[in-house]
Amino acid sequence: MSEMSEAELAALRAAAAQAEAEAAAARAEAAKAALAAAEARAGTGADPAPRGVEPAPSAPPAPSAPPEPAAPADLSEQAATIAAGYRTDVPHLPLGALVEADEPVPGVQIGVPLAVLNRHGLVAGATGTGKTRTLQGMAEGLSEAGVPVFLADIKGDLSGLAVPGESSDKLLERTSGIGQGWSPTDYPVEFYSLGGIGKGVPIRTTVTDFGPLLLAKVLDLNETQESALTLIVHWADQQGLALLDLKDLRSVIAYLTSDEGKDELTGIGGVASSTAGVILREVSALEAQGGDAFFGEPAFATADLLRTVEDGRGVISALELPALQDRPAVFSTFLMWLLADLFGELPEVGDAEKPKLVFFFDEAHLLFNGASKAFTEQVVQTVRLIRSKGVGIFFVTQTPKDVPDDVLAQLGSRVQHALRAHTPNDAKALRATVRTYPTSGYDLEELLTSLGTGEAVVTVLDDEGVPTPVAWTRMRAPRASMDPAPEQAMDQRIAASRGQEKYGAAVDRESAFELLSQRIEAEEKSAEEEAAAAAKADELEEMEAKLRKEAESARKAEERAAQQRARAGRSVLTSVLRSAGTVVAREVTRSLFGTRRRRR
Repeated sequence: MSEMSEAELAALRAAAAQAEAEAAAARAEAAKAALAAAEARAGTGADPAPRGVEPAPSAPPAPSAPPEPAAPADLSEQAATIAAGYRTDVPHLPLGALVEADEPVPGVQIGVPLAVLNRHGLVAGATGTGKTRTLQGMAEGLSEAGVPVFLADIKGDLSGLAVPGESSDKLLERTSGIGQGWSPTDYPVEFYSLGGIGKGVPIRTTVTDFGPLLLAKVLDLNETQESALTLIVHWADQQGLALLDLKDLRSVIAYLTSDEGKDELTGIGGVASSTAGVILREVSALEAQGGDAFFGEPAFATADLLRTVEDGRGVISALELPALQDRPAVFSTFLMWLLADLFGELPEVGDAEKPKLVFFFDEAHLLFNGASKAFTEQVVQTVRLIRSKGVGIFFVTQTPKDVPDDVLAQLGSRVQHALRAHTPNDAKALRATVRTYPTSGYDLEELLTSLGTGEAVVTVLDDEGVPTPVAWTRMRAPRASMDPAPEQAMDQRIAASRGQEKYGAAVDRESAFELLSQRIEAEEKSAEEEAAAAAKADELEEMEAKLRKEAESARKAEERAAQQRARAGRSVLTSVLRSAGTVVAREVTRSLFGTRRRRR
């Protein structure tokens, strides 16, 4: 009975594959007819250039997506199972064609439904296995589907998206072998840079908009230091002191720990000088890595990432980071703010037909290497929650072990290029990677070490959220240039960008640094005036005391003189009286004794 059941099951699978092939053939004929009619109506059929960007003279019109080849009826049981697991009758992002016995099967196309791209994903593979080209091809497919894309271009080799690719016999042989209709195409790319470090429209934000809690996580502060930073930012807000850049923050911290401002926070809890010192050191470290260029005005509006152009294609926002490869803290800071800002600004959309935006973070190991626990927790939380806002995140790195387990657990799509197993640690990582895949008919340990360049092992979620069968896939080739864009082409795009007009020139308006400088200057001037007034008062008091002393001395001298005069008068009178008394006494005596002289 079991053998009969297997045979019946195989027959049913073959019948299903045949029906799917017939349906695909019918869709192909309908697509051809629609394409011919559209070309006839459009005349030239050329795509309009992106808004504000001059079309490249060498770029031919971007054709509609070619009809996908029908699945052959003579598929093996494993191939038929895989074909049934990847539906192409729903809007999807094409990835490539199935490979069987080292040969592509163009009739079995592998892709991921657009509706599940907000479940996030991983593109991994050793250096040189083609993962960056996979990223580029996925970005192109999403743009063609009308989905805006954000990608972090760590090495600068994704700028070629703005330039049509170059055809070659080898390229066309590959694309025809997997059923991909290929033509050179450029895409609407907006180049960005962090604070103007490198080429691109500068992206900045203010310390106030960034927020103390997020900044504390970036600076890896403990709870006490985080509370102190929150208190400092709150005080600055209450005082009307705008915190635009890091020098504003430093000036506020320095003021609140100085003699002039140390009493400002006594009513709500002060900031210890040791805590302030730690915060200042961490801010200085961030500045040393270029963080001061990121904070400032005009502040970037994340809604500008959600754009399409006139022809309906999604804008690819490429953050150029070659100048910051050795300063991952700056990129980490930007990532945390951008995701947090998007999460706060975007409304809940649930499960939409296609995502509002898809992020690609190339070289994700630079993101997580040395990352603080708080940072990792923030990324995990964001990955879990932001899918409900219609945002998908793809991490691109060398091995899955570069991404924390808590993040890996949130990723629904996996595109795994070849892995290397040259060391015991590599072999251990390989076995761990294999265990994360659904059960399949492949010997994944062997397959993952023998994949060719541009090939990958793929498993995604289908349109109902169920994991698809593991598929050995030959990935589609990018239609834009796989080389970095010429500097002249990048400069033209940046100059014509509406973002350059909006964000190009930095603005340094009056903020906490200037206001506190004025306050300190006024307080110092007031202190000087008070000191001068006090000195004048002291001088007047001294003069008054001296005058009082002199007046008192004069009064006492006058009193002494008067006393002396009085004593002198009394002495004369006494002498006169004494003399008079003597004369009188003598005359009386003479009268009594008859000795008085007679008058002649």
